[in-house]
Amino acid sequence: MGRYTKSRILTNASDYYKPLREERGLKVMKHYETPILKNPSVSERANTITTAYVWKYGDRLYKLANQHYGDTRYWWVIAWWNSVPCESEIKNGSVIYIPVNLEKALKALGMT
Repeated sequence: MGRYTKSRILTNASDYYKPLREERGLKVMKHYETPILKNPSVSERANTITTAYVWKYGDRLYKLANQHYGDTRYWWVIAWWNSVPCESEIKNGSVIYIPVNLEKALKALGMT
């Protein structure tokens, strides 16, 4: 399940996107509605089993997602859980936490 599974698809014909639409030969563009994720509460974090991982040179969130969840598309769960917008914000030697149960993590993030 990707993060856009429950998102509506919106039709956008605003003037702001007019140059981009013309460049692509489109009359309207379709966008996914932005999902609203919540931050897990202290109790949700405490009740979710995680694996501690020490970040090292060459690590990538998508690789960790594939290793732990079998799907690279869940990189954002690890990022959101650790409050990092992207992997460049994680310093070598930092400890990040990877939720063991993906479904429980998605529920804590408001995605189920």
